[in-house]
Amino acid sequence: MDYVSSDAPAAGPRGDLLLPYGAKGVKVVVVGGFGVGKTTMVGAVSEIPPLTTEETMTQAGVGIDHNPGVTAKNTTTVAMDFGRISINEQLILYLFGTPGQERFWFLWNGIFEGALGAVVLVDTRRIEVCFDIITRLEDRRVPFVVAVNAFPDAPAHPIPALRTALALNDSVPIVSCDARDRSSSRDTLLSLMGYLRTLAAAQESA
Repeated sequence: MDYVSSDAPAAGPRGDLLLPYGAKGVKVVVVGGFGVGKTTMVGAVSEIPPLTTEETMTQAGVGIDHNPGVTAKNTTTVAMDFGRISINEQLILYLFGTPGQERFWFLWNGIFEGALGAVVLVDTRRIEVCFDIITRLEDRRVPFVVAVNAFPDAPAHPIPALRTALALNDSVPIVSCDARDRSSSRDTLLSLMGYLRTLAAAQESA
């Protein structure tokens, strides 16, 4: 099979980043608060060894980082996560996971450049950490779906209650997922692709 370089953001000369001839590479961002599973999702679904920038948390973050409910987590993404998944022979997704710590959010400007859409990962034990993130996406006019990550001790809420709590438009999809599971993570990305197609069709008919 013939391969060509991707139109997606450059990531070095690695052969595993070349795309089959005729395939289109698009950029998708996985966002969410600290410890909601962004690095886990990118690593679970990526068909290439994922790039991660996790570093051990130190005393320097005490008094700066606010991490309620995830005090046992001792690493954090300081730049981004990166992976790739082939949806089919024509469509390749480049996945970028954002840092969850608010002090690293200034990196979002570069990460979101050229992105088609986003997955917002939610931990129902800490729904409030998503408020500012969703507002930022809406301000940037980035289409997104909300994916409720399955944590063993997380409370289950009906989708209408979650939609109300997150102040979401009725058209924004809310799905359940397990960020540790490749199939579940892939289905979440397919939900985003379906939503983007719906938006595109609506724009064409307007």
